[in-house]
Formats: sequence, structure tokens, C-alpha cells
Amino acid sequence: MSQSISLRDAERKVFHTAVNDGLWDIFLGCFFLMFAITPFLSERLGDFWSSVIFLPFWGLVYLAIRFVRKHVITPRLGSVKFGASRNAILMRFNLVMLVVNLIALVLGLIAASLTSRIPGQATSIALGLVLLAAFSFAAYFLGIGRLYIYALLLGLAPPIGEWLWVNHLTSHHGYPVTFGVISGIMILTGIMLLLRLLRSYQAARDDFQADGG
Repeated sequence: MSQSISLRDAERKVFHTAVNDGLWDIFLGCFFLMFAITPFLSERLGDFWSSVIFLPFWGLVYLAIRFVRKHVITPRLGSVKFGASRNAILMRFNLVMLVVNLIALVLGLIAASLTSRIPGQATSIALGLVLLAAFSFAAYFLGIGRLYIYALLLGLAPPIGEWLWVNHLTSHHGYPVTFGVISGIMILTGIMLLLRLLRSYQAARDDFQADGG
């Protein structure tokens, strides 16, 4: 029993190390950067094409993340395959996120069809709640504490942006300000985590060599 618990704890630590390389924080930050930039493009390209134009950007970011993980992270830390329990957790997480995204899609379609009838503040609160729920579920199932912070920031971003826009303090419902700040926080956090991981590896390597390894 103790051996099973220790193996489970070891797997959890390895998983946390794998997700604490900062790369997915950078990807998330680049994703939510769309919310900050798209409003400026919508006036010229429309809502659909202003979003589609980001697909090549996300593709490049994803390829860059794969490259860094393959050629920078894996040679230093190695790779790992998780057991059945961790895979089951990830499967439940994917199912929950699918449900959340479907809810977000339905709410988005309703809001788009009833734009003139639904107050902007109500729409912003609904979007904020969806983002809060999605990242809170992710934080719970994956056991990553900083995702709770992201959940809170993303949940507050739409209503705060709407308030800034109503009070004529910013344009485009405040999205360029609120989501711009949040995406910057995510990207900066990811870069700091990546640099910390590389420094820790280099320090451990230096200590090993100093001991005659």
C-alpha cells in the first residue's frame, strides 16, 4: 500500500514538473492575446476573419513550443509516460472541458443572436463565469494552483472591461486592456517558469560535476 502511494506521489511530482515548464502558460497567453487584438481587426475584417487570421499565429506558437520541448526540455529532463490513474484524470478533465466549451458555444450563439436585447454587462458576466468555471475545473483536475489565479483574472476581465468601456476609459468593451494585461501575465509567468527550470537543471548539473560525477 505504501509503495502504491509513493508511486502515485512520484507520478504526481513528475506530472507537475512536466506542466511547470511554462510552455503552456506561454501558449495560453498567446491564445488570449487574440481577445486583446481581435477587436481592432473586427472593424476591417469582421468578427469571423479577425479570429481566423490568428490560426497561423497559433500554429507557429504551437510548433515553437514543440521545438523547445523536444530540443531543450526533453534532452535535459527526459520524457515520461503516465500510468492509468493519471490518464484517467486527464480523460475526465477533457470531458469536463468539452462540456464547458459546449456551454460557452451555446452562450455565445445566444448572445450573438440577441445582441440588441441582452445588456452588455450581462454578456460580460456570463463570459466571465464561463472562463472562471473552465479554468477552475482545469486547476482542480490537474492540481495546478496557478490556474486558479488565471481563472479569477479571466473571470473578472470581461465585466471590468465592460465597466471601463461604459465609463469611456477604454475602447472595444475594454478587451484590449483587460485581456492584454492577462495575456502578458501568462506569457511572463511562462517565461519565468521556463528560465527557472533551466537554471535548476544547470545548477544540478554543476553540482553533479563538482562532486566528480
